[in-house]
Amino acid sequence: MKAMASSLVRIVGAVQAGSARQETRHGQSPMVLGLTAAFVLLGLAVAYADSLAYLVQQWIEDDNYGHGFFVPLISLTLAWWKREQVYAAGTVSSWWGPAVLAVALVVFAVGELATLFVLQHLSLWLAVLALTLAVIGPRATNQLMFPFGYLLTAIPLPQLLEQNLTASLQLLSSMLGVGFLQLVGVTAFRDGNVIDLGPMQLQVVEACSGLRYLIPLVALSLLCGYLFQERFWKKVLLVASAIPLAIVLNGLRIGLIGVLVELNGAGAAEGFMHAFEGWTLFVCSLGLLLGEMWLLANIGRVGCRRSFTQLLSVMPSTDRPNPGRIPRVLRPASWCSVGLVAVIVAVSFSVTSREEAVPTRRSFIDFPLQLQGWQGIPLSMDKQYVDTLKFDDYLLADFQGPVGSVNLYVAYYGSQKKGQSAHSPKTCLPGGGWEIGSFRETAVADGESGKPLFLANRVVIEKGQDKQVVLYWFKQRDRLVTNEYLVKAWLLWDSLTKHRSDGALVRLVAPLRPGEEIAAADQRLMQLAALVQPLLSEYVPD
Repeated sequence: MKAMASSLVRIVGAVQAGSARQETRHGQSPMVLGLTAAFVLLGLAVAYADSLAYLVQQWIEDDNYGHGFFVPLISLTLAWWKREQVYAAGTVSSWWGPAVLAVALVVFAVGELATLFVLQHLSLWLAVLALTLAVIGPRATNQLMFPFGYLLTAIPLPQLLEQNLTASLQLLSSMLGVGFLQLVGVTAFRDGNVIDLGPMQLQVVEACSGLRYLIPLVALSLLCGYLFQERFWKKVLLVASAIPLAIVLNGLRIGLIGVLVELNGAGAAEGFMHAFEGWTLFVCSLGLLLGEMWLLANIGRVGCRRSFTQLLSVMPSTDRPNPGRIPRVLRPASWCSVGLVAVIVAVSFSVTSREEAVPTRRSFIDFPLQLQGWQGIPLSMDKQYVDTLKFDDYLLADFQGPVGSVNLYVAYYGSQKKGQSAHSPKTCLPGGGWEIGSFRETAVADGESGKPLFLANRVVIEKGQDKQVVLYWFKQRDRLVTNEYLVKAWLLWDSLTKHRSDGALVRLVAPLRPGEEIAAADQRLMQLAALVQPLLSEYVPD
């Protein structure tokens, strides 16, 4: 009996081995595997063509993300160095791949409809991760999580987050720059993002906010922390220190520019000198980061100190991997993932081929400038602001009424596709030197009946002795919205149901006259807002 059982086991094993060889030889030849891989790569390239083009454009044009070209190469190199650990973990096809790819499909559709490039970039990242899971399984993929995660450092931040971060960094860098100038004996004062040196002024623009130091330096510190052969808390401290380091160095750079301007004139803040100062301090930041690594490595160490080559692990083991461990047969989970890639391609054609509905509207040039006792004077905006705001039409006018003046600004966007949307006053106002004293929602009421008409954001801002009250809201079709993130949610819904992504920002500003109470400014804001809002439907269609 034992002999028969042993023979049966050997026969079954031989049959299974023969079947596996037959499957590899006839069902999935190298040509089939190669064509499948080519189809997947081509499908991803077609589906994500727009987002990839935008990503590369950001890497080229935006200095904040110039490091993006190197990130994929670094991730591929790190993955190659980890190949032996991947093989050792075992490569087994997993149904987690199709599950994650289904999530990537949903994120892709939402990103297309809500016109958010960041979601499309995240979807592509999830798709690549899902395909890896489907082919080699979660245990092997876990060995590659840092190379995968590091790819995220090449993705530009969402526009709203970048605007908020830039505005905050501008103010912080301005304060640090003025502090440095005063420390070395240069008379300087700060007015928002403007540094007053007496004979001349320095404007700390968005490009000088320090974001172009912060993002690349954080990406570099993450790589150094991964390769740093020390305890985990030292790795965390190294990465966390990159943020204050970038901010302080940018403030030092602004202060240094102020000193050079004081000594050599305005030319020190322009052209080659300006770029050279930036690159020099970035190299200094890299040196400080390496110095911090050496210092952390020798904290708590007794005996001989280690060199930099001993601190970093950058070379793989000398043992060569076994090529027989590479999966050569695509299992059902892998084929299912290939099918989902085809679905993503189909969805991309379906969404991008939809024609966006462009509503008929009147131009703001026809907007009435006489409104029940209010007389408006039209104003024009400087080209640099027009190029930055990227609106399709705008209204800018000073209205004079019986109780004072109010400035009205409306920016209309016929299509808020992928990066073209209203800038929130909450992020723009601090950049002009205004500090927010209070911020809340308020109801705009009808002047005659007192009946609440709609909600708006009310902001009291101050700069020195000057005060202003700002009232603003977003008009998204027939909705009046006060939350910037809710605007994106409605944008997704209307893109899906109405094929529209148009909308506008409406902002009114009432400056306080000497001795005037805030309540008086509120009154004239409410009065003009109640008159303007009913007229906007012709210019910002419902």
